[in-house]
Amino acid sequence: MTRHGKNCTAGAVYTYHEKRKDTAASGYGTQSIRLGKDAIKDFDCCCLSLQPCQTPVLTPDGYLYEKQAILEYILHQKTEIAKKMKAYEKQKKLQKSSSQLESKSEEREKVEKFKTRENSIVSKPINPFTTGEPSKSEVSATESSASTSAGSSQALPSFWIPSLTPEAKPTLVKKPSKTVLCPMSGRPIKMNELIPVKFTPIDPNLDRVALLTRQDRYVCAVTRDTLGNSVPCAVLRTSGAVVTQECVEKLIKKDMVDPVSGEQLSERDIVPLQRGGTGFAGSGVDLRAKEARPVMQV
Repeated sequence: MTRHGKNCTAGAVYTYHEKRKDTAASGYGTQSIRLGKDAIKDFDCCCLSLQPCQTPVLTPDGYLYEKQAILEYILHQKTEIAKKMKAYEKQKKLQKSSSQLESKSEEREKVEKFKTRENSIVSKPINPFTTGEPSKSEVSATESSASTSAGSSQALPSFWIPSLTPEAKPTLVKKPSKTVLCPMSGRPIKMNELIPVKFTPIDPNLDRVALLTRQDRYVCAVTRDTLGNSVPCAVLRTSGAVVTQECVEKLIKKDMVDPVSGEQLSERDIVPLQRGGTGFAGSGVDLRAKEARPVMQV
């Protein structure tokens, strides 16, 4: 059997390759693509600036940030929360004043209705020769008044008369939360909870430019193993040193003492460092990206 090219359109079968190519060209349907290593940040890069950190800090959830970038983010979020809270308080005052005006207007309407009813009461002489049933003229008058009131209540608003034009009500501002959330984990973040991180360079004699250009820049503070996205790492809260998870399991957890500072450790003081993928499926990171687009329905 002869081989056919991928772009051959002479076949009677709509192949999977043709379907994928037409879907990508049409602009409809959800697209899925596998990410490579170039699309994933390194383990020592900031989650906001995506650049290697000079003064790195770590959140309790294990996300690494540049100190200046995360502090600017927290201050910006606090100013935005203050603006939203000010708008919410202003809206609350307006609602309170409008409710007071409405209550006063309702009281006035009740008083006016009471006055009109009292003024409409007219004493009539009682005729003993007539029954208490209303006459035909009174019945027709009440029916006509009821029909006019129903017609006025069912009248639609006019778009040509300014007084009858429907108005759009302003959107209500919800009460904002005062807590600043982490941009990666979505959990509350505070300045005093940030952990300073101290990376051990692979060669102390290299300058910063040489460290940035090299593929392997840092090593474990205890075992001197090279660190990377494929190596699970952890940060010790007491000293800020970055060590491998293998070193934590085999050495540190035996006596729970920081090998750099000599202080006693607890389980809370060992924070796993969140790392990116390596481009391979075995890295334990989801490397697929999806884009939801409109779907054609029959």
